[in-house]
Amino acid sequence: MNIIIIGATSGIGNGLLKKYAAPGNKIAIVGRRKTILKEIEASYSPTVITFAADITHPDETMSAIKYFKTQMATINMAIVCAGTGDLNPQLDFSIENQTLQTNIIGWTYAIGHLYNILHQQGFGHIIAITSIGGLRGEPQAPAYSASKAYQINYMEAIRKKAYQEGSRVCITDIRPGLVNTRMAKGENLFWVMPVEKVVCQILKAIRQKRSKAYITKRWHVLAIINKHLPYSLYKRL
Repeated sequence: MNIIIIGATSGIGNGLLKKYAAPGNKIAIVGRRKTILKEIEASYSPTVITFAADITHPDETMSAIKYFKTQMATINMAIVCAGTGDLNPQLDFSIENQTLQTNIIGWTYAIGHLYNILHQQGFGHIIAITSIGGLRGEPQAPAYSASKAYQINYMEAIRKKAYQEGSRVCITDIRPGLVNTRMAKGENLFWVMPVEKVVCQILKAIRQKRSKAYITKRWHVLAIINKHLPYSLYKRL
């Protein structure tokens, strides 16, 4: 199986890389940190190939995907894990802008470009790591929660597009809760999940070709409560 992972040098993306880097698979990974990419490629050679690119620069993402296409006859699966988000209660625009450039501009280019490639080849599976944080607006990280809401709706739009076009491209939206990575920020965090457990449940959702999945299962319960909680109560939390 030929797999592209955008954002695989740390966190969930790196965990997925480790699981998929097995005989018979070809893994192409994109990340910003060249040193880490070289280390990964050396550790998993010849299974893994790498390309350094910053997702906030669509031309670099395009170059990476073009390079991978020269190394792979087809792409069976594309996983987009790249994302960012910082606490920003003071609404510093430089912080918000970085989140928007990564989670909306760069992310949208990657998802759209990959969908067109898989649709043209006639099959494939696109997986995006969004977040339960996209279900409601959070004042501690406004751009992050808003950008994740955008991603959730964009994935639904692409899924509907695939259905209406009769496309054989499967679309999966993975919505984790808090995971023990550098993205888990703030005080009094609860239900912070180990990466290994999260990755195992993501793999199961991918195998089942789920349209969306809350990770881990306990976060699904909280997601239902969160979505239906009246604003008059939600604003007090």
